[in-house]
Amino acid sequence: MGEKTLAIIKPDGVSRHLIGNVVGRLEDKGLKIVAMKMIRMTKDQAKGFYKVHEGKPFFESVTDFMSSGPCLVMVLEGEGAIRKYRKLMGATNYKEAEEGTIRQDFAKDIEKNVVHGSDSEETARFEIGYFFSTMEIVGE
Repeated sequence: MGEKTLAIIKPDGVSRHLIGNVVGRLEDKGLKIVAMKMIRMTKDQAKGFYKVHEGKPFFESVTDFMSSGPCLVMVLEGEGAIRKYRKLMGATNYKEAEEGTIRQDFAKDIEKNVVHGSDSEETARFEIGYFFSTMEIVGE
């Protein structure tokens, strides 16, 4: 078993039909999808997910955006999954993202940047538990 991380294809990625492209890139990098489901968060659920950012200037807009449409949430597993997925996502500001990253290729806005990923093991545990029960995560 490798490290696990949460991945989200945000409402802009879903509405722009980028799911297949993103999933293909994940698998190409050796990240195994061990759980996946389509959800639509309420504003309160988005606030709970982003509670670490409560009080920051972008909190209301990011929770409005994340509750504006369906998202695809996934648990990824693999050696160095957190680091590997964050590198594949690219910088939060898509204008600073490296060539060939998801955000550099598809993002149109710093907030509507197609994907989300956990930034640490501690964050990954919280985020995975927020969306998935242990029964929903397929292990080897």
